[in-house]
Amino acid sequence: MTRKTENFSRTARHPLRKTRQSPIDVPPKARRKAAPKPPTLEEAKKTPLPILNGAERTRLRGEAHSLKPVVLIGENGVSEGVIQAVHEALCQHELIKVRMHDPEDKHAAAEYLAAEAHAVLLGLRGHTVILYRPFLKV
Repeated sequence: MTRKTENFSRTARHPLRKTRQSPIDVPPKARRKAAPKPPTLEEAKKTPLPILNGAERTRLRGEAHSLKPVVLIGENGVSEGVIQAVHEALCQHELIKVRMHDPEDKHAAAEYLAAEAHAVLLGLRGHTVILYRPFLKV
């Protein structure tokens, strides 16, 4: 018994067995377009940061409540590698938490990290910094 159905190959099969599409009949998959490259830190620093009022800061801190820290800063403190990691996390997530390990001056470290990573410092709770930078369209 042969059967021809649209998009199925012409093969003899048992009537109760499901027919599979022949690899010859399958159109090639459309190639995905490559995701655009995220901007570099230098390109990000060229765009101005938003000026947030108190209500917007409060709303963003509320959204960050359920987030987990995505970058951890060790005993060596804020380094170039940490700043690059924060930049990459901000390119992906827009709102992140950064956890510091027992800094000497956590307020100064948080302000320095926000300035170097070109982000808005939303708050500092304990040793956790909340940073925000809207997605950049470069």
